[in-house]
Amino acid sequence: MWQLYADYMKSFRENMAEFLDAGVIVDIEVGLGPAGEMRYPSYPQSQGWVFPGIGEFICYDKYLGADFKAAATEAGHPEWELPDDAGEYNDTPEKTPFFSDNGTYQTEKGKFFLTWYSNKLIKHGDKILDEANKVFLGCRVNLAIKISGIHWWYRVPNHAAELTAGYYNLDDRDGYRTIAHMLTRHYASMNFTCAEMRDNEQSSEAKSAPEELVQQVLSAGWREGLNVACENALNRYDATAYNTILRNARPQGINKNGAPEHKLYGFTYLRVSDELLEAQNYATFKTFVRRMHANLDYNPNVDPVEPLKRSKPEIPIQEILEVAQPRLEPFPFDENTDLPV
Repeated sequence: MWQLYADYMKSFRENMAEFLDAGVIVDIEVGLGPAGEMRYPSYPQSQGWVFPGIGEFICYDKYLGADFKAAATEAGHPEWELPDDAGEYNDTPEKTPFFSDNGTYQTEKGKFFLTWYSNKLIKHGDKILDEANKVFLGCRVNLAIKISGIHWWYRVPNHAAELTAGYYNLDDRDGYRTIAHMLTRHYASMNFTCAEMRDNEQSSEAKSAPEELVQQVLSAGWREGLNVACENALNRYDATAYNTILRNARPQGINKNGAPEHKLYGFTYLRVSDELLEAQNYATFKTFVRRMHANLDYNPNVDPVEPLKRSKPEIPIQEILEVAQPRLEPFPFDENTDLPV
């Protein structure tokens, strides 16, 4: 399949050469899954999924089944099979033996499966970014990928919806830092979503925690030295949403030069609409944009990116996959960024 990605990217480079050479295109987000996100299609609405269902593992075709069997056999457990107790799209975690308290996900077999499942996703992203590096070598662009903001069931120990999507993230295991570490091989940025969401706006039944999730993912990227970007998930035009984005954009912490130690590399606002352009909404939005730029004027003479240099990553992917990162406290985020509205 990676050849299809490579051919598509080559065609893009050829047809967009004028804009690439002129520096009009400065970022290329490489689509790696549903909605362009690096994840499995574990919660497709076309299959009847309804929020906040845990979704389903996507690995039951004959090819992945054979791959898992070979991996289990090599690990000394030829008797292990793919999970048959992980429920269906709209189940809640406690209804499944796999995700229940002391469930399969905590057993040796469960941990082996989840490691294999998440590693297949990371290897997929790594391979496609390898091809992107070759295709866009020398272009003045920044490669990026998008991570899905799966915030439902974040407050339960099993993190079921994240696991079915391929993010092996638990209370004591950082599934996002492993992804971020993979991106360091490719000079790639990490883009995350739901930057405008607050915990108290979510259904308590879904055990959602978008604020904690955003802070965990952004912190994982910064710890790996990545450029980290964000976007909002919903159409929001209110000061509460903008203030949440501002808080996430510039966590507390000043480096030795007096500049913010960590800040967003970029932010994508979704989306331009007639409602946004209404008088008060537009006035609030303009204030938000000024605050995002720290009330400083935009300097068009600053080149945002260097030419893409790397064609062959230096860190073996296996070294990244073999190290499970422990969960760390996220960087402190600024609570004093309210819009003056």
